[in-house]
Amino acid sequence: MKFKCIALINFLVLQCLAILGVSKGFDFFYFVQQWPGSYCDSDKFSCCYPPTGKPAADFSIHGLWPNYRNGSYPQNCDPNNPFNESETSDLISSMRRNWPSLSCPSSSGESFWSHEWEKHGTCSESLLDQHSYFQTALTLRQQTNILQSLKSAGIIPDGGSYSLANIKDAIKNGTGYTPWIECNEDSSGNSQLYQVYLCVDSSGSNLIECPVFPKGKCGSEIEFPTF
Repeated sequence: MKFKCIALINFLVLQCLAILGVSKGFDFFYFVQQWPGSYCDSDKFSCCYPPTGKPAADFSIHGLWPNYRNGSYPQNCDPNNPFNESETSDLISSMRRNWPSLSCPSSSGESFWSHEWEKHGTCSESLLDQHSYFQTALTLRQQTNILQSLKSAGIIPDGGSYSLANIKDAIKNGTGYTPWIECNEDSSGNSQLYQVYLCVDSSGSNLIECPVFPKGKCGSEIEFPTF
């Protein structure tokens, strides 16, 4: 009888969490960085620089996304915990440098960060509060210097085409882990290096080999546009 009661209580708790949209856990994070040159050289996006001007020609953070090993992911897990800029006030200057918004209309990034926290960050709030979530992403950005890894292999953003395999190898050599590359198309329809996915354990502390990769593929040769 005791075990039946415990099982019933656990079931009811899970049901309540599901109704409330509170995160019940996840398996790992995708840490996603984007190349601004590919964002801005695409018909898919409208590109507007922040009020502070053109960002640095470097990979910037797109997001830190909780995921499940089956390829699905939680989202919008806690509508009662919206983004609060005051909780990250000491990180704002670093976020503006490393996590800028390039969408239109031009913004300082608050709407971008709000979207990322509310859609993705709330699903890891049982482990990372708002400050810890953004600090974790910034720390991972410094830990994984994607551009330097590519440059060390002679892969530079000069508008030229490079082997997808060589790009993956360069990033793996630099970070120690296998990346997943997302491509988009430039205004002429050429495939180009857009985003780099690396996987992180559920604590947000350690890079890991990805349990599963997103869907999609790039050509065997892709452009690395200037910015």
